[in-house]
Amino acid sequence: MQTSFQTLKLKDELISGLKKQNIVSPTPIQALTYPAFIEGKDLMVESHTGSGKTLAFLLPLFEKINTNLKVNQAIILAPTHELAHQIHEQIKLLSKNSGLSITSILLMGEVSIEKQIVKLREKPQIIVGSPGRILDLMMKKKISASTLETILLDEADNLLESSQSATVKKLLYHIGNHVQVAMFSASMSPHVQKLATPFLKNPVFLHTSEKTALNPNIEHFYIKTDLREKFDTLKKLLLATSTPRALIFVSQHTDTRVLVEKLNYHGFTVATISGKLSKEERKNALAQFKAGKVKLLLSSDLSARGLDVAHITHIFHYDLPLTPQDYLHRAGRSARNGEKGISISILTPKDLGIIGLLERTFKMKPNEIILTKGRIKNLATNDFLEGIQTPKALEEPAVSKKRNKYPKGFNQNKPSKKAKSKENASHSLDTKASSNELDFLTSGTLADALRLIEEAGFTKNNE
Repeated sequence: MQTSFQTLKLKDELISGLKKQNIVSPTPIQALTYPAFIEGKDLMVESHTGSGKTLAFLLPLFEKINTNLKVNQAIILAPTHELAHQIHEQIKLLSKNSGLSITSILLMGEVSIEKQIVKLREKPQIIVGSPGRILDLMMKKKISASTLETILLDEADNLLESSQSATVKKLLYHIGNHVQVAMFSASMSPHVQKLATPFLKNPVFLHTSEKTALNPNIEHFYIKTDLREKFDTLKKLLLATSTPRALIFVSQHTDTRVLVEKLNYHGFTVATISGKLSKEERKNALAQFKAGKVKLLLSSDLSARGLDVAHITHIFHYDLPLTPQDYLHRAGRSARNGEKGISISILTPKDLGIIGLLERTFKMKPNEIILTKGRIKNLATNDFLEGIQTPKALEEPAVSKKRNKYPKGFNQNKPSKKAKSKENASHSLDTKASSNELDFLTSGTLADALRLIEEAGFTKNNE
């Protein structure tokens, strides 16, 4: 197998551009995919999460794009807004760093189609987006299939098995068989391969493992708890790990709003992302998480597909995934680019069967853990779990184990110890409260307000 970008005969401009991202050698799946892609073969590519699949298809695609032609040459389909946006941003970064004049456009729903039509007149070489919006624009004759040479499906199993499958198939039929088709995912089951067969010409199946595999850099654990103790168990796990960046996965039936409020109440900073939120709300939540403004991202399985955020150390499964494949994609949000990760499932008595299913599917055995004196103990080894070393950029003072009794956005304004009288303290509270009235009203509740005023000693008796 090729071991360097030079032996792959990658363009010098691309090699220089990758160095600016601190990427100096190809991952196994990138080295395996590149030659077959360049030869123009139809591909089905399976590799574990975090193995570098995005660059596995972008690098040969950049080689293939004719920079002298200002026409649509490639389409990349993704199942979620978040994944499509990440691919689009990586294209822009690689183009900028390499100096190659390759342009792309992001086409998603919930965005003005008129504005997208205007941008399409600039003839971007790569189109990234959702199947529905891209098909709609093709039907409107705003995207021409005649100039396309490549179509890529990222997270192909999701695209072919989900509610989007009918749209994806219609789009592929509309484009025709003159283009190269390449499909990528961490899990290419026989069923998915059967669904993909009608759209592929003598496909080459590439994989780095004989069977669908979990990222080898992730450790897997589970903890037993009662349903009524579930949140308390999560809280104790978060305190015990002191993780600077983690994902908490929930089912679509869990009230994420209530869970967020509980976490905030106990002093954790958290954002949430789910299919119930608008694209803009999800975008803002993800931006906060990436920027480190919040340490936790609470998510449905929406973000398990392709979400690539650096330095996620822990995955907590507050609710169990529906299938082993969903678990694979969830856990794979950690341990990206060769880092280490930990995946912890919180199991109530009705969930215990999932352990045997994971063992049979992935030939692995998650270890049971318990909480003892604020630490996490591995019952298989009787050792305590050690923390994962993280970059200094993410290091910050540990979260206080004392609950945060003040609502988000409220200025505590504790009276100075040097204050000579309660009147001075009350006056200070009253003055500040008026200046922060808007923040207070939007961040807390009436019950919070009454409780805080009472705790400050500002009651009817001393008005």
